[in-house]
Order: sequence, then C-alpha cells, then structure tokens
Amino acid sequence: MSILVLITLAVISSALFSGLEMAYLSINKLHVELERQKGGVSYRVLGYLIDRPAAFIAAILVGNNVALVLYGNYMHRLLGPILSEWSTLEYVILLLETSLSTVIILIFAEFLPKTLFRQNAEGIMHWLSFPAFIIFWLLRLPSALMLGLSQFFLKYIFRLEVEEETIVFGRLELNHFFKERAPIVNQGEIEVDPEFEIFKNALDFPETKAREFMVPRTEIEGVEVNTTPNMVRELFIESGYSKLIVFEENIDRIIGYVHAFELFKKPENLQRVLRPVSFIPESMRADEILNLFTQEKRNMAVVLDEHGGTSGMITLEDVIEEIFGEIEDEHDSEVLLERKINEGEWLFSARIEVSDINEKWGLNIPENENYNTLGGYVLDVFQSLPEKGTVVRTEDYLLIIQKTRSNRLEEVLVKAI
Repeated sequence: MSILVLITLAVISSALFSGLEMAYLSINKLHVELERQKGGVSYRVLGYLIDRPAAFIAAILVGNNVALVLYGNYMHRLLGPILSEWSTLEYVILLLETSLSTVIILIFAEFLPKTLFRQNAEGIMHWLSFPAFIIFWLLRLPSALMLGLSQFFLKYIFRLEVEEETIVFGRLELNHFFKERAPIVNQGEIEVDPEFEIFKNALDFPETKAREFMVPRTEIEGVEVNTTPNMVRELFIESGYSKLIVFEENIDRIIGYVHAFELFKKPENLQRVLRPVSFIPESMRADEILNLFTQEKRNMAVVLDEHGGTSGMITLEDVIEEIFGEIEDEHDSEVLLERKINEGEWLFSARIEVSDINEKWGLNIPENENYNTLGGYVLDVFQSLPEKGTVVRTEDYLLIIQKTRSNRLEEVLVKAI
C-alpha cells in the first residue's frame, strides 16, 4: 500500500473522529431521548452512547490520537526524502514538515469535519450510530485505561473529587429542542401539535414582558368616573365588553374598573361598584403578573410607561392566552375588517396587526416594538389621535382615517403612493 494511501486513510480517520466528537457534543440529547422512547434502533444505540459521555469521548480521543500519530509518521516518511534534497539543515526540514502537516490536518481533519458535522449533528449521528458504537467497543479497553489513569491523577495528585456525569434535561435543552423543531413547523413539513405550542409557550412565558402582550392604550375602552350608570350600560351594550376601565379626567388617571354585572345592582354612581386594578411596569414578566393576580386576587392590571402614564392594560385572560393561545369568548368571534377596494387601495380595521396585513396582503408597512396594530402605527406616525377624514402620509402609503369612536381608531383606508 502506497504511503499516500496510508496518509489519506489517516486523515480520513482523524476527520471522522473529530467530526463524531463535535456531533456528539452538539446533538440535542432531549430529542434523542424522546426518539429512544419510541423504540428506534439507531436512537437506542445513540441513547446508550449518550448515557456514557466520558467513556465515549475518551474512545474518540484515543482513536483520533492514534490516527494523528500514524499520520505524522507517514508524513515524515513522505516529506523527509523530498525536503532533504532541497535543504540539508535538519531544523529547516523539521519546520517545513511540521508546518505542512499541521496545515493539512487542521483544514481536512479539524475545521472542515467539525463544521460539517456540527451543522447536521443529529442526522449524522443517526446514520453513524452503529459505526460509532463499534468504535466505542473496539477502543473501550484503552479508553477505560486512560480514564482510570486520569481519575487517579485527579483524585490522588490534584485532590479533586471526580463525580459521575448524570444527564439532566433542563430549560436550556428544552429551548434547543423547540428551536430545532420550529423551522420544520414553520415550513409546514409537520402538523403543529397543540401540545407542542403550549409547551413552547410555557417555556417562553417567564421571558415575556408586559409590553409584548398588553392591550395598547389606544384600544382601551374606558369611562370617566362621573359618567352615569345608564350611559355606562349603553356603552357596555355597544362595545360588547364585560369590563370597562374607569378614570378621572383622562386615561392616565385610572382608578379602577367596572363589571357589567355590577350594573344590575342599579348603583347611584360608578364609585359604588368600582373594582380596584393593579399597576405594573411595561418590563414586568408574565409569570410575575400571574403571581400578582393570584396574590392580590385581581384579574386586571394597568401597564404604566416610564413616565407613569398609561401604556396599556392586561387581564388575567391575556396572561393565560400567552400559554394556551387564544381563548375564544362571546366577543372574540368578531371578524376584523380587511378588504381590498381597488388596485393599491385597502380598507382595514385599526385593530388588525401590522404583521398580519403585511403577510396576507403583501404590504410593506414598517413593524416596530412600539406598536402591533395598524391603529398603533397611525398614532406612532401622527403622534396624536387623528380625527375622521385625516390623511396621514408615510413614505409608501396614505393612511386615511375612515372611522373613529371615543378615543380610538376604528377603520383606516390604506392607499399605495
């Protein structure tokens, strides 16, 4: 067998060991365990190897080092005679041999295989599970000896306690699992399981801030505290809501809320049936809000901005929907207006989210964390509440206010410029 063939085999072997090490460390162990429970043979083999991380990595390192030693020996036998004709200085020959050998091994047995194996760690480990298992068993004795010596030195020379590694699936592994599955779900390759969505939402729940799911200020239905109960009753009927915010003078001075059922008591004024609300900052986490509602036995909170003004509101239903998705009630069945009038002209409800408009109708309305809905975008551009008939000009569109009610926008006509 020629020396070039032996060198090639040594490089391929080293590349295989390096790649297997990277794939093993990068693979989502939670997904492997889930597939293992289904009884797949290859995943059962992978699970066996994952249960023995120290032993498997030791076997891979032993195999890689053997391949590197053989590679260095064969490269010396190949390059030695060639370089000796070019120079008689031994240190020059040694330097050139080392440099050339190192460049080849770093590129073809380190960087390339580790990058490629890491990109598709699960697929590669799935296909190479049996070869990896064979390598593990062939090298189990030298790797066990190496591990034993290492543990001896750590324990008796360096006085370090060596603990056996136990695979524990925590929040990080779960997040990685769902991130890996998300592209497949988004591309429609698999049907979305409702339990999958609930589990994912539960993981994201502690990281979700109040500003991300609150009802924005412009969509809050409220009444002034001196409004008569009869007028409030009519507003309940008109809006279809079961709760209304109550404020003094303006929406920045919220003092509570009133429930529609309380009006059956025929109160003299709203103060008699006023219920308290909690006040929270925009940065408060969803899990903290849920704990607050539980401790204070409340189901509504007003979200305050950095200046103490009203930024939005959150109900207990909003918090629960962050985990379980939209909860339909008697008012959630309302279909929001969205219609193409003419070429380059659309009529939308101000409550439709900008992202939905862009996705469904192919528009290019800017998306920003300051707003979610079309009405919020109009207010962000206009910087105040426009009246009916107002034309708000942006870079790409004319936004014509078609309908308003109280302190909120209802319908917006969008014209492409």
